[in-house]
Amino acid sequence: MPTKVLKPSSLMRFLKNYMLPIAIVGGAVAYLTESHLTVLSPLRPYMPGVVSVVQPLLIFSMLFVTFCKVDVCRMRPQLWHVWLLLIQGLVFVGLSLLLWCFPQTPARMVMESAMLCFICPTATAATVVTGKLHGDSEAVIAYTVGINLLVSVLVPLMVPLAHPQAGMTFLRAFLLILHHVFPMLICPLVLAQAVRFLWPRLLQRITACRDLAFYLWAVSLSIAIAVSVRSLVHSHCAATLLLAIALSSLVACVFQFAAGRYIGHRYGTPIASCQALGQKNTVFAIWMGYTFLTPVSSLAGGFYSIWHNIFNAWQLDRQRHAEERA
Repeated sequence: MPTKVLKPSSLMRFLKNYMLPIAIVGGAVAYLTESHLTVLSPLRPYMPGVVSVVQPLLIFSMLFVTFCKVDVCRMRPQLWHVWLLLIQGLVFVGLSLLLWCFPQTPARMVMESAMLCFICPTATAATVVTGKLHGDSEAVIAYTVGINLLVSVLVPLMVPLAHPQAGMTFLRAFLLILHHVFPMLICPLVLAQAVRFLWPRLLQRITACRDLAFYLWAVSLSIAIAVSVRSLVHSHCAATLLLAIALSSLVACVFQFAAGRYIGHRYGTPIASCQALGQKNTVFAIWMGYTFLTPVSSLAGGFYSIWHNIFNAWQLDRQRHAEERA
């Protein structure tokens, strides 16, 4: 007698299909609820500490699961990597030199915001979205390593020109970036490859959970959106400045997704290059704004987080409809 296959409930199917919009709205609602309910006020002093622990653990776990499915031998530099690195690097250098030449410009905050949006490294979750869209995840991982190397050198070189700070030397900025980024990028990769070669049974169990990395990312995204909403709510900027920063981040987001897709079409990798250039590590952008530039400019990371996740949600929804029609 054939085994009867149980279909998932409508609720579970809805949650799976619309996980990204739910995560975005859920993160915003969670923060607004926590900040306004008096009954939760005793927990508020502990929330930043909890987030600072939970968020890295989620990202580490998500990367580990993703890297377990990655063949390191396929992580080779490609020509489109060079073009994307040039776009990010040259725009950042150009804006830095403009601020060096015109330090009193009234557009400084907007320019610093644009600098963050362009030099910000690829999001670690870009591999998850690329995989869901059936793109080349290995190529995105290789680019993520490359852009983090570029950021580690270029930001310490140019920030002292664009935004001088007492005591912020090249070596100190370089070590700060390495400490902030590379343990969360290299350690999951090394651990995952160790599992691939030493514990094949464990690898089979991990890879059998097909959407585990996606769900981990959804939870991480909710927390990131909550942090972004918090930074926006607590900012005391004029509405015109907030609007200008929001628009600059939107323009940067649209341009980078479009440029990535255009270059990717030339090399047969439109999905991978689009995500590699457009999807950003916005938590890192917020940190860079606070550490190297003006805290107000860090709001660009919060806005960019909203824009690129809305675009990702649209892409994944379109992909789902295309698969259902096939």
